[in-house]
Amino acid sequence: MAYREPIQLVGGTGSPYTQKMVALMRYRRLPYVVNWGIPAKVCDERGVEKPKPIFEPTFFFDEDESAKAVCDSTPIIRRLENSYNGRSVLPTDPALAFIDYLIEDFADEWCTKYMFHYRWHQAVDADNAATLLPLSMNPSMPKESHTEFKHWVMGRQVSRLYVVGSNEATAEVIDASYRRFLTAMESHLANQKFMLGNRPAAGDFGLYGQLSQLVGFDPTPRAIAHEVSPRTVAWVNLMCDQSGLEPTAQDWLSLAQQPESLRSLMKEIGRMYAPAQLANARAVRIGDKTWTAEIDGVIWTQQTFPYQAKCMRWTNERYRTLSDVDQANVDTLLKGTGVEAMLSSD
Repeated sequence: MAYREPIQLVGGTGSPYTQKMVALMRYRRLPYVVNWGIPAKVCDERGVEKPKPIFEPTFFFDEDESAKAVCDSTPIIRRLENSYNGRSVLPTDPALAFIDYLIEDFADEWCTKYMFHYRWHQAVDADNAATLLPLSMNPSMPKESHTEFKHWVMGRQVSRLYVVGSNEATAEVIDASYRRFLTAMESHLANQKFMLGNRPAAGDFGLYGQLSQLVGFDPTPRAIAHEVSPRTVAWVNLMCDQSGLEPTAQDWLSLAQQPESLRSLMKEIGRMYAPAQLANARAVRIGDKTWTAEIDGVIWTQQTFPYQAKCMRWTNERYRTLSDVDQANVDTLLKGTGVEAMLSSD
């Protein structure tokens, strides 16, 4: 399918998913134009039907002689792989590709809880975000307009903390998980430059998107990152633009070659993300609008998300398509991490 070049998208500098995709396109040396604006407004201006839900970034692709707006970064990455050759971010080894998919899913659906929690839970971070996000769209915004926009953004976002399960009861659990995640990153980056070897995969860009905000935008998680994992801070700065890297097929390491430090990352996924995914999927099946589960010793309650149930289903579908040998290799890596609880071979 032919696409109009350059690739066109609308997003925000404070959007982790926008940063994920822009860094990925830089690495792949794809031609793109990013409009730092509001996707819904741009859809209206272009007369394009809005995706539901609509969020940043929104890509505009030509289909059947008309433009279509799409949002979900994971399928967009695969779409771009099918349209542009070279510098792939998807490992060819099926077992390795599955672990990469798991990392990307964890980044998109769990690490975003770190990002949203830290951005809006404490007053110092909320004031920072509410001040800077409006200005990121227009640094010349008049003072009166900025003050009004700032108060609107803060009120709306703070009131939505419940969506990611952030509250006084879970704050310490989220903070502890973030610190363990950074500790795992510090250990892993001491062994290799990227999550699966010496070239980035889709999962690296997923993690980078969230960390671009945690390390580069929000004061509290930035201070924690500098304390716990200076390697992660440096990695985030490097991941911003890897267009100069010349990857080879040998740069990705097989699961058998991966250092033990990869298991530390898998353990955090199993400890926090797996029980949340299982509880959410159960709530979707029975039609509950909220779910409750014990996660890391704390009762966690939050809104049910059908999309995240789809994410778990898609992960399982990928797992079941693996050959017996590849599935066994994945099982060896994941054994005892807790991730296996949300996987089924049936």
